[in-house]
Amino acid sequence: MLFKPTAVPNASLYDFACVSWNYMLKDWSTYGCSKVNHSEDGLRCFCNHTTNFAVLMSFRKDFKYAEALNWITILGCSMSIIGLSLTITFQIVTRKSRKSNPTVLLVSVCVCLLIFTLLFMLGVDNPHKQLDRPEIQKDNILPLSDTHTERDRGPCTAVAVLLQYFLLGTFTWNTLYATHVFLMIRNSLATSPSQFTAYTVAIGWGLPAVVVALTLGISYRVDDPLGYRQEEFCWLAALDPKGNFDFKLPMFWGFLIPVAFMLMFNTVVLVYFAVTTCKTNPHLTSTRHTSMKKTFLSSFSLAVVLGLSWILGYLLLITQNQTMYTILNISFCVLTTTQGFQIFILFTARTAIFKKNMLSVLKSVSSAGIPLHTKKFSLWGGEHSDQVESYTQLDTDLSFPPWSSQTSN
Repeated sequence: MLFKPTAVPNASLYDFACVSWNYMLKDWSTYGCSKVNHSEDGLRCFCNHTTNFAVLMSFRKDFKYAEALNWITILGCSMSIIGLSLTITFQIVTRKSRKSNPTVLLVSVCVCLLIFTLLFMLGVDNPHKQLDRPEIQKDNILPLSDTHTERDRGPCTAVAVLLQYFLLGTFTWNTLYATHVFLMIRNSLATSPSQFTAYTVAIGWGLPAVVVALTLGISYRVDDPLGYRQEEFCWLAALDPKGNFDFKLPMFWGFLIPVAFMLMFNTVVLVYFAVTTCKTNPHLTSTRHTSMKKTFLSSFSLAVVLGLSWILGYLLLITQNQTMYTILNISFCVLTTTQGFQIFILFTARTAIFKKNMLSVLKSVSSAGIPLHTKKFSLWGGEHSDQVESYTQLDTDLSFPPWSSQTSN
C-alpha cells in the first residue's frame, strides 16, 4: 500500500507507523503491519490481513535559526565588555576615596550586565541546532504524538536560565540604584540609610533567582524544553507555533512584566530627579539655578545606568509601521549593546580620579626614556588625597542630592 501524505508547512516528517484499526480495542494497532520504504513518492506499507488501514505520522518543526550576531551587536557588546571591566576595576580600587558613592550598587549593575553580555555573545547561539533532516526509524512503532520535540540536551537551557537571571539582575540593581537616588534627594542625605546595603544585596541577587525559579518550575519540562526556551536561540520562549506572540509563554510573564514595572519606577525617579535639579535650591548659600548642561548630563547619566533605553524594546513589540520599526530596531540595538560603554564614559572616564591617573600614566609613558627623570607614575600610584569626591566635583555622581557640596573632614 502506498500513502501520499499532505505536506505540512514549516515541518518535516519525523516518523510514521503503518497501522490497522482494531475493532476490539477501538484503536489503531501495528499488529500485522510493517514499513516497506519511504520516499518523495510516498510511504509504502505492508499488512498481512484485510481491514481499515492508515498511516500515523509525526512531524518535527523546521526552525529558522537566527543569523550570526551582526557587526553592530558584536562591536557594541565588545565595547561594553571593555567599559564594564574597567568600571568595575576602577570602582573597587578607588572606593575609599568616595565613601558616599553607591559603589555596591553601581558595581553590581556592571557585574550583572557584564556577565549577561559575555553569555549573550558566547552562548546565545543554540549549540544543538536541528539542521539535518530527521532519520525515519525502521521499526513500526506508534508515534507518541503528531508533533515531535527533542528532549533537552542541557547547554541551551542553561544559557537561557543564566541570561534571564543576569538580565533580570541588571534591572533589579538598576531599580535599587533608582531607589537610592530617590531616598538621597527626598531626605537630603549624604549617606545611605541604615541597613540599606544589606537589603539591596538580598533583593538584588535574590529577587531574580526567585523569578527564574518560578519560571522554570512552571514552564520547563525535560521532554519539552521549548515550553521555557526557544529552539532558534537560547532565550525565553515567546511565540506560538504560528509565529504570533503568546502571552502564556515565559517571555511575557517571566521577563517583560517584571521589567516593565521596574522601568516605570525608574522613569518616575528620573523625572523626579530632573525636576528637582531644575528647581531653585534653598540649601545653597547663594541661591542659583542648576546649569542646564549639568542637569542634562546628570539626567542622561541616570537614564543610562537605569537602563531606560530598553523601553525601545517595548515599542518594538507594538510598532506596526515598517519604517518606524527599522528605526527603533537599530536604535535599540545600538543603545542597549553599548550601555556598558556608556556607563564607563559617564561614571568612570569623566571622574577626576580617573583623569588624574590617566594623566600619570601618560606622563610615565612619555618620560620612560629619560634616565634623569627620578619620579615615575603608575596607574594607581598617584599622590594620596584625603579629599572625597562630591557631587559638585563630579556631575555624574548621583549619590548626593544635586545641591550638596561635601568633602571629608
